[in-house]
Formats: sequence, structure tokens, C-alpha cells
Amino acid sequence: MIDLRLLREDPDRVRASQRARGEDVALVDSLLSADERRRASGTRFDELRSEQKALGKLVSKAQGDEKSELLRRAGELSAAVKAADAEQHEAAEEAQRLLLELGNIVHPDAPIGGEEDFVVLEQHGTPRDFAAEGFTPRDHLELGELLGAVDTERGAKVSGSRFYYLTGIGALLELALVNAAIAQATAAGFTPMLTPNLVKPAAMAGTGYLGQVEDDVYHLDKDDLYLVGTSEVPLAAYHMDEIIDAARLPLRYAGFSSCYRREAGSYGKDTRGIFRVHQFDKVEMFVFTTPEEAEAEHQRLLAWEKQWLSSLELPFQVIELASGDLGASASRKFDCEAWIPTQGKYRELTSTSNTLEFQARRLGVRMRDTDGTRPLATLNGTLCAVTRTIVAILENHQLADGSVRVPEVLRPYLGGRDVLEPVSSATAAFSAAAK
Repeated sequence: MIDLRLLREDPDRVRASQRARGEDVALVDSLLSADERRRASGTRFDELRSEQKALGKLVSKAQGDEKSELLRRAGELSAAVKAADAEQHEAAEEAQRLLLELGNIVHPDAPIGGEEDFVVLEQHGTPRDFAAEGFTPRDHLELGELLGAVDTERGAKVSGSRFYYLTGIGALLELALVNAAIAQATAAGFTPMLTPNLVKPAAMAGTGYLGQVEDDVYHLDKDDLYLVGTSEVPLAAYHMDEIIDAARLPLRYAGFSSCYRREAGSYGKDTRGIFRVHQFDKVEMFVFTTPEEAEAEHQRLLAWEKQWLSSLELPFQVIELASGDLGASASRKFDCEAWIPTQGKYRELTSTSNTLEFQARRLGVRMRDTDGTRPLATLNGTLCAVTRTIVAILENHQLADGSVRVPEVLRPYLGGRDVLEPVSSATAAFSAAAK
């Protein structure tokens, strides 16, 4: 959540942020009103309690009619105190509810607009000219089936649409990607983490994933637990309700977890293959740092993402998302999009967000320095979303015979393989018959 002091001191800035997000600007005034009621009723409560205590001392000393009158007045005060206390709590709950609905303050450099109003910042590598090479590229699913790496038919049979199996070299390719990504993160000073896949509502709400994207989250009603859509959630909540000595910052974690998403609103989009699925694995970078260092750390996270995609020898571009496409928690967000040959366009592989103090305030994570105790800043960045990365590798590094060249960074994790070969015709025939 944002700082209420900012709301009181500069409400126009908050209104402008809401407007840039395409969100309800009237929410700002409703929150200001609730906050004013909370403070006024709090002051009223304190005054009445003080008067009540003073009157109590007089009652103990009074006698006769004077005491009767004081007791009558004490009864009136008691009722007034209870009313002021109830009003204070009601206004506080209303202010808190509205505050949780308010998105983070949009960074002044973020482009204004919706999903299509992103800005391309840079491009790396050149997409291959398959026509010049003399063959038409296969898409990742056809390649995955030739390699015996991807099985979506049995995934659908067992679990439904948008599920899959990674088999044989496909499973080994995932493990290679995860190990290579963790190795890069560890070399950069991140602490590797294996995180819970189920979290309590406080963790999910604290990171901002309940509200705008609640329909995309899996909830286990019987246990009141949520399946995470990213290890950002358990990583952010790792230090929930803690105070961290500023001398320990930054704290950098690289979390590996499975991720679960309903893909609400994506009906008919990317239904072929494994680009948009309900379950996938991911290596996520997460940082706790000082608010003063957050912007520089955001650039470092982006640099680590660019290093990763460059090591995979993928052509990609870096974009900055527009204000209306940020999500509630992010103040600023960059995506790295890899070129997908059979789609003829760049698609998101990684994303990094600066959430400033927004998540830390909701989760109660604070830092202690010479200025006292205050909220710190949190940032997140995808290092490797496995299925989408497999899509990009298969399509960009394919050869005419259906084999796929292995990027050099992955070869040590694949037993030295430099090429993934199609499975034998006998194996392919057996697999087809089994289906």
C-alpha cells in the first residue's frame, strides 16, 4: 500500500497515478474522507476518555446530589466514549479497505497508456532468416514431439487443456535451464531458495495478488490456502512482520517453484503447445533493499535478465510497460521479449518490477537504520520461466532436420550435448500408437 502521508500531502499525485492506471480516481477522495473520519473520531475518543477519567476522580470525592449528578454525567460519557470508539474502528476499517484497493504510485518515467502503449527500449540479436537458409521453421510443439520432449495430448487426457508432460530430453532441458539459471543467480550473490507452493491469504494479499488478478489465482477453500502464481509471493512474505537491520541489505533471493495460473481472460489465446499453461516452473529473483537504492537495483535486475537471455543466444527486445499494464504492485516494469519465429513477433519471457515500499507496507517488512524504523523496498524479476524459454530455444535454434542446437551455456547440464536429435522412427511410431 502507499504511504497515507503522501495521500494527505499530495492527493493530486495519487489522483494522477490512478488516472494513468485507468483506475477509479474517486477512490482517492473516498479514502481521504475515511481517513479524516478516522482521525477526527480518534481525537474525539481521546478527549472523551480524558474527560471520563477526570470525572471518575471527582465522583469518588463527591456526595449527595452532586454525586448523583456526576454519576449521571459519567453514564452519558460512557455511552459517548463507546460511540466514538465504534466510529473510530469503523472509519479505520473503511480506510484500510480503500487503501488496499489503491495501486502503487506510477513512476514518472513510465509511459502512459494501456497494454499496446509499451515503449521498445533496446533490441539484442537478429532473428534468423529461415527462408535464406532454405527451410520453413517448425513450431515448438512439432519440434517437441519430434524430439520426444513434449506431450500435450496426454497432458490434456490426464489434467485438461493447457497441461502437458515434459518427457525425455524435454525433462532434461528443464533441469538444465533451472540449474544454469540458479548458477548465474548464485554467482551474482543471490541465495537459492526452494519455496512453498501454498501460502496463506495474508501472503497473497500482501504482495498484491488478490484484487485485480484474483480470478487468475487457484484457491483451496477447504484449507484457505492459495497456490502461488510465482515464487515472488513466498519470497516477499519470507520476512513478513520482521525488522531487518539496514546493514544486511540488500537481501537477494533466487526462488525456484512451480507456478499455477488459471489464465483467466486468455480463452483462445496460445492454446497450441506450452507457451501459455496452467502450471510451469520458474526461477524468480527477489530483492529487499533500501528505498533509496531501489531504482538502481531495478536496473541491475534487468541487466541480469539480459545476461541470461544473451547466454541462451536468443534474439530479444526490452520494453517498458505502460501505466495501465503495470499491475497493482508495480511502480515501473520492464519486460524482455524473445523472438518467436513461427509467430513472427516478440513474446514476453522475463519481467522485472520495482514495487518500492508498496508490498513491504502490506506485509509489515521494515528496516532499521540511523533514521529509525521504516518500510524498505522490494523488487522482483523473472530469471527463467521454463516453458516459455523452451519454446524460444526450440524455435530459434532448430535445424532443417528437426534437431535443435543447444546453447553453449546449457551444454554442461546436458551431458555435453551440443544438439538435441529427433527420436528414432521406431520410438516415434510407438508413441503415436500409444496415443
